Amino acid sequence: MTRARDLESDFDAADESPGFLLWQITNRWQAAQRAALKPLGLTHVQFVLLASLTWLRTDGMVNQRDLAEHASIDPMMTSQVIRTLESRGLVERTEDPSDKRAWSLSVTNTGMRLANRAIVVVEDCDRAFFEALEDIPGFVRSLQLLIAGR
Repeated sequence: MTRARDLESDFDAADESPGFLLWQITNRWQAAQRAALKPLGLTHVQFVLLASLTWLRTDGMVNQRDLAEHASIDPMMTSQVIRTLESRGLVERTEDPSDKRAWSLSVTNTGMRLANRAIVVVEDCDRAFFEALEDIPGFVRSLQLLIAGR
């Protein structure tokens, strides 16, 4: 363990810490996504839930709990954002026929059109943000390993 500037750390410099670097990159990436989505009137969380719901709907009924799990978003946050998307006419909620305590979700035609416009913007933003990487597929595999907990 080294002592840098009175901070007991395993690193000689802050930019050697993978966690600190991830924090910085995540903040920069989120700022780029916010700026890209702003003209469409969507926050990044709204986009993630709208796009995820559009993606998942091809598998049949989608309930709020499954959507939250797929997007790795807190269920309470998911509920709040879905209500916002519903108020904008982008999503519809109905009682889940198999569980009266749950909601089944569907994307409206307006929501689907917006999701498809937004995915182009988000993927363009990602391409520009990550273009400096030499091996994007390798980077993606590394992220998938971290998600899987390996």
